[in-house]
Amino acid sequence: MTGWISSRLGALLALLLIALAGPAALAQKAAPQLVPDVSQRVVEIKFSFTGAELLLFGAILYPGGRVPEEPADIIVVLKGPSQSVKMREKRKIAGIWVNADSIDFRSAPSFYAVASSRPIDKLVDERTAAIYELGLAKLQLSPSSLSDTAEIDRFAKGLNDLKGRSGLYLEAPGSVEITDGVLYRARLPLSARVVTGTYTAETFLVQNGRVLAAATREIEVRKTGFERFIGQFALDHDLAYGFTAVALALAMGLFAGFVAGRMQLS
Repeated sequence: MTGWISSRLGALLALLLIALAGPAALAQKAAPQLVPDVSQRVVEIKFSFTGAELLLFGAILYPGGRVPEEPADIIVVLKGPSQSVKMREKRKIAGIWVNADSIDFRSAPSFYAVASSRPIDKLVDERTAAIYELGLAKLQLSPSSLSDTAEIDRFAKGLNDLKGRSGLYLEAPGSVEITDGVLYRARLPLSARVVTGTYTAETFLVQNGRVLAAATREIEVRKTGFERFIGQFALDHDLAYGFTAVALALAMGLFAGFVAGRMQLS
């Protein structure tokens, strides 16, 4: 009988502890949420396309609608489709530049832009930045060769510099505006050299070095008009497209030679 009473008291005590811990657990689970959006869900590339500017904006929903005394920060990442990139290093030998070492990156984003309300190194530590790929130095490029870390870093910096000069990689610290701790917005340029495909706009809410919330929106970049027709024709009829391109090149060469000959005769 004493054992039965003890077991019942133990069960009641366990239920009481669960009941008391319930509100605290719910409070811990209640986390801010992000409601993001973009100014364009579809970007159309035409013959006259010279680039675009995307507005990434949204709101931060805090539990109970209460903005904390220490407002959170925002990091926005716009990333294009991944692609394989081969990087070659040139060396000057006997006065001639020749290809030397090379490395293959299997998952380099075709486009990468990151904007933040403050410099990223002031918001998160290196481990968190690496997990979420926050910043060019933290991109997971997946090198295919077993090179040492120093060599991989050297080629990665070369890739970032090359893409940066083409307007395809960029960082914009301090460019995210936050109003009243709730509304945020950031403008990111989209280079005219972007490839088509599905782009992701990721928004991260950061506070005290931790990512409290994240949300993603997709942007479709596609060709339209005559450019889309040519691109689709090249995919569906690659052999015919190749013959047509060669024929057009020969015809233009013959025409240029004919014009040059007539000018000499005159």
